[in-house]
Amino acid sequence: QLNQDYDNPILRKELVAISTKEKDLRDHAKEIILKADNDSETNDKDYVFFHFILHYLPKGLIGLLLAVIISAAMSSTASGLNALASTTAIDIYKRNLKEQKTEKHYLNATKFFTFFWGIVAILFACVGTLFENLIQLVNIIGSIFYGTVLGIFLVGFYIKFIKAKAIFYSAFITQVTILIIYYFAIFIYPSGEEKLGYLWLNFIGALMTIVLSALLQATIFKSEEKLTT
Repeated sequence: QLNQDYDNPILRKELVAISTKEKDLRDHAKEIILKADNDSETNDKDYVFFHFILHYLPKGLIGLLLAVIISAAMSSTASGLNALASTTAIDIYKRNLKEQKTEKHYLNATKFFTFFWGIVAILFACVGTLFENLIQLVNIIGSIFYGTVLGIFLVGFYIKFIKAKAIFYSAFITQVTILIIYYFAIFIYPSGEEKLGYLWLNFIGALMTIVLSALLQATIFKSEEKLTT
């Protein structure tokens, strides 16, 4: 009933009170656990899946499933670092060099950028552990940026009359707007009282990027389109 009548202010207040009470009980339980054993892990939200694997799956499948998860994580991490390093070395470093270098020089530069982005990823992981729910943190960060990226790809594949400058400026404006929306509608509010669900940022970012790029192309960059044609 609380979920069905969430717009009712009385029930909404009751739901927030229940959520707050639940959080207080969980915090109290964590304090009791730490008093019994200081080395105990009390952040249970990020370990539900692993707890299920270790305690409920047959022993023959536990090692296999954990190996699959770890190998998939290592594969995606390696491909991400490789893409970041290659893009940084070719599109930024090489393009801004005044003189041509050897292939070995660019290879060493790519290795350095791989190391650099690896350090950035490690720092991000260290900061991420400070948050209560790591899975939710990853989804929030993704929702902030995924919408804009999706909008860029949709324009590039399906809306051919929009050129590079229009999509660049629209993506920049959209990203700044999404950050502002996230701060004033989600970040400053306690958990459960946000004015907007963070998953909506994906839809808003993609739609705003497409619409804004079309408007910019039809107005400010219209003369540029005529020159190119």
